[in-house]
Amino acid sequence: MSSEHGPRRGVPKYLQVADDVLDRIRAGGLRPGQRIPSESQLMARYGVSVGTVRKAMAEIRTSGLVETLHGRGSYVVARPPAHREPSDRFFRWRLGGDDADRPAEGEWSGAAATVDVLYVGPASAPPGVAERLGVPVDGQVLARRRLHCKGGTPVEEETAYLAWELAEEVPELFADDPGPGGIYARLEDHGHELMEFVEAVRARPATKDECAMLGLSPGAPVMTLTREAVSREGRVVEVRDAVMAADQFVLEYRISADD
Repeated sequence: MSSEHGPRRGVPKYLQVADDVLDRIRAGGLRPGQRIPSESQLMARYGVSVGTVRKAMAEIRTSGLVETLHGRGSYVVARPPAHREPSDRFFRWRLGGDDADRPAEGEWSGAAATVDVLYVGPASAPPGVAERLGVPVDGQVLARRRLHCKGGTPVEEETAYLAWELAEEVPELFADDPGPGGIYARLEDHGHELMEFVEAVRARPATKDECAMLGLSPGAPVMTLTREAVSREGRVVEVRDAVMAADQFVLEYRISADD
């Protein structure tokens, strides 16, 4: 067996190195903000070639636990993830509180949370969105695009889509700030009572544009969250697509065991 493989049968040595480094990070042996050992240090520690170390580092970067700074090396990310409990957040707008998607106080402990409005206005409906909203593909919809930042660092980009004819009934939807409770409260103010929210979460590597938007390393993982807001009449009144830096969020769901 070549030197590129260790004692675990069939597991490439670079994956063994990557797993060990990630285990050290998760166990606290390498702390947030601490620099990852250099290539030469990793070569000496694991008895491997520079090529193996570089492959291991490429694998480590996809975990989202490490960020590489040009000319400075790789560091354990220093930003703890935010814990989001959708079942709790969706009560805020009904209680006259914040927008359900604006981070609550304490959600990102130790870091200021801000939301930047990137665009509010007409857009062409993407195919998947059009189907769910029941409008023609490339038909005009209202798009509301926002960027969520934690401590000044972008961590989530989202776009909410609403059928144009529905949006015209609710003029507040065209404002950057639609008021207390956000767009869900304004929809209900205009008679569109919301019955349920349906969310789907997936994970995949970030695209080049997403890496640029969220400041991620190439190949870093993201979570995509798609939400449908459904009215009491069974109509999907809003579709929301979000891309989230995977290392920055923990999504917690409470599922009742009652009938």
